Amino acid sequence: MPEGVLLTRPAQVAATFYVHPTTYLERDRWNAPIDADGDPARRASLFVESQASAFNGVSNAWAPKYRQAAYGAFLLTDEDASKALDLAYRDVLAAFDAFLQTQPADRPIILAGHSQGSLHLSRLLADRKDALKGRLVAAYLVGWPLSVSADLPAMGLSACARPDEVGCVLSWQSFAEPANPSLVTKAWVGTRGLNGKERQREDMLCTNPLTGSKDGSADRSTNKGTLVPDGNFAKAKLEPSRIGARCDRGFLKIEGDIPNLGPYVLPGNNYHVYDYALFWGSVRADAERRLAAWQTR
Repeated sequence: MPEGVLLTRPAQVAATFYVHPTTYLERDRWNAPIDADGDPARRASLFVESQASAFNGVSNAWAPKYRQAAYGAFLLTDEDASKALDLAYRDVLAAFDAFLQTQPADRPIILAGHSQGSLHLSRLLADRKDALKGRLVAAYLVGWPLSVSADLPAMGLSACARPDEVGCVLSWQSFAEPANPSLVTKAWVGTRGLNGKERQREDMLCTNPLTGSKDGSADRSTNKGTLVPDGNFAKAKLEPSRIGARCDRGFLKIEGDIPNLGPYVLPGNNYHVYDYALFWGSVRADAERRLAAWQTR
């Protein structure tokens, strides 16, 4: 049974179910052990602290340990890779069902994930849409490409079109210029979505986290805070008005005074690792705004 970590914030109103990205980079197995320690555990804790914390102003945050698919499963398309992802998803689904049993029936739910975590949550939203009906504040499926016509209809949800809309999906993938997202598009375009339709580049969802709406652009003055870590990733400082953003053909292009966030910018100027950190203050404000709208709907 997957274990979970409760980040206690007992006075809050909602409950957040957060699924962390891939942190198991070893090559010795397809799936991480549930009790993986060392570097994988430290990476997982860092993502929980830096990403799930954006929601602790309005909710308790639950972060399950799960037998995540190892990094290599995303480099291959064979049957073993597919089985590894299915195993990881079954753990996330079991953890979610256990999480839901602990929540009062009238408590609003926020779903949040990153990368592999968002992939699993996209499947979960399709499989548990009835259980979430009327309770979902929003789903933050960040760092994983989603199709508006091939994925979202299977979830019974739409892309967030307004900053005060509830029961909708937000998703973005951050790149600086000159951006080269070809590694993402080559692996994703032409694959089958959750409803069986073929995914197309022009249908990729991009939410601007500075506006809380699909597509569009926003000046860096609207950014409520980028989470800038120290050299050891032990502490971080929230620095507002550093980074602006605009959606461009499915990807979020960042601009402005981009700070040194660490050594993990990926090829193609891909700021994948920092998708939440770039906009941490605005994500926090977004969750607060949507919860307020949910309460008065």
